[in-house]
Amino acid sequence: MIRLVPDHATLINRTACVEFEFDGRVVTGHAGETVLAALMRAGIRHLRDAPTDGAPRGAFCCIGLCQECLVQIDGARIESCRQIVSGGLTVQSLGRPADG
Repeated sequence: MIRLVPDHATLINRTACVEFEFDGRVVTGHAGETVLAALMRAGIRHLRDAPTDGAPRGAFCCIGLCQECLVQIDGARIESCRQIVSGGLTVQSLGRPADG
């Protein structure tokens, strides 16, 4: 494949790496980025289940409006695209609510 622009990827200065947990799995992110960005880079796309049919849900708008990337952090439901990653953070996906 022909590249029409120079590859500047090696010139990017990343912030320090931090580790956090998603559903019991250790994930690495860069300080200052969102939880969603770190999860997507780690190949994690399924963040919650739809409440009606249990279908997998994930990122959609990436600016905190749609709530598709909703996760649980410290007991609160938070859009992962609005939460800055930090070391030791514990993030959980949201499953389909139980009937009854």
